[in-house]
Amino acid sequence: MTHSSAKTRTVKDSMGTLEVPENALYGAQTQRAINNFPISGTPLPTSFIKAACFVKFACSDANRELGLLSEEKAEAIQAAADAVIKGGYLDQFPIDVFQTGSGTSTNMNVNEVLSSLAQKLTGTEVHPNDDINMSQSSNDVIPTSIHVAAAISLEEQLLPALRHLCDVIKDREQELDAVVKTGRTHLMDAMPVRLSQELSAWRAQIEDNIARLKDTQKRIEKLPQGGTAVGTGVNADPQFSRLVCANLATITAIHFEPMDNLFIGLSSQDSALELSGQLNVLAASLMKIANDLRWMNSGPLAGLGEIQLPALQPGSSIMPGKVNPVIPEAVCMVAAQIMGNHTAITVGAQAGNFQLNVMLPMIALNLLQSIEIASNASIQLADLAIKGFTVNQQNINQALEVNPILVTALNTLVGYEKGAAIAKEAYASGRPVLEVALEMTELDEATLKQYLNPALLTEGGNPKVD
Repeated sequence: MTHSSAKTRTVKDSMGTLEVPENALYGAQTQRAINNFPISGTPLPTSFIKAACFVKFACSDANRELGLLSEEKAEAIQAAADAVIKGGYLDQFPIDVFQTGSGTSTNMNVNEVLSSLAQKLTGTEVHPNDDINMSQSSNDVIPTSIHVAAAISLEEQLLPALRHLCDVIKDREQELDAVVKTGRTHLMDAMPVRLSQELSAWRAQIEDNIARLKDTQKRIEKLPQGGTAVGTGVNADPQFSRLVCANLATITAIHFEPMDNLFIGLSSQDSALELSGQLNVLAASLMKIANDLRWMNSGPLAGLGEIQLPALQPGSSIMPGKVNPVIPEAVCMVAAQIMGNHTAITVGAQAGNFQLNVMLPMIALNLLQSIEIASNASIQLADLAIKGFTVNQQNINQALEVNPILVTALNTLVGYEKGAAIAKEAYASGRPVLEVALEMTELDEATLKQYLNPALLTEGGNPKVD
């Protein structure tokens, strides 16, 4: 957002002077970026700005430990960074995401704001470049901040949300284990399944997604800080990278460590792309679950009508009484957005020309948005759809009892051809398979009831006659 105050003050940088809003904490380089990039009106996410402040906090501590920065200046920088991390002054970071590909404008925005805040909060003067950016470059700060923001969001938002979704599904599995329903393949009637088995597949999908994310998490927690301009670490102490990661681990409780090769952290975004790829898989899983719910809820009279989702809001401005599956629909849109974000991140990740990737802000925006919306959608799907749906047992039983596909269970007794003939007659006459099979085979009713028992057919193998 831009500041609308008519009053300005004059500031300068290496390129000269210009006017900034009087109440702005930022300086000339931020204002130049505001002027240069009035493109989308979308700044980098709050989670990224806070992550950058975590990085500045850790860097100031490392420089203090190395004897390069005074205790007074380090404490002033940390006080300023902490104020932003706690949610203050976030309106001071207005630069559009579509800016210089290194994110230099945002790095300097952070440096300038922290410089002003340090003076305001502690009375200590710190220079945006010489002190706050000491031992750093935008080229390692921005990629590091992407990893830090993603790691924090994963640990604090997405993984807990997915575990909650698993727990809710598991509770419903146990509650609905006795419900036997018609299975479906190709959207056509198939052999019976228990509703708990259907839900167990959803839970297994989410558990697999958690496992994938945790595997990628190990690489996201490796940071390129200390590579400075091109990965060689010029102007940074050889111990700087290790100290920054140790400090970040202390203040975030996440096990950050230096990348084995700092060049890759500047020139590529492979780990961010890997994480986006895992989010893309999660999006496909969430869309599958959401669409299953939509189909099962369809109706209530002319659809499957197997379940009824909680009624959350009126579904039509013209049709009274209509209620729609709004949460699954929202989840499907979230999934589509994540898939689109992944495509953009894929394009961005290959934009590492020689020693620097030059699509970093866009990658940051899309990756962090994907994590956030996946987290929120998973919670809503669990709490407002899966937790509260009710089963329409009558509809389920009615479809199950006349399902000609049950004849599959007789394959070992009468063969495929005879089974097909029984199924066709059951379809044509609208009668239960058992009734038709009594007429068309020599099997007795007790045997047929045993073989055609839908509940037993959910247990696999061949039904056994008592």
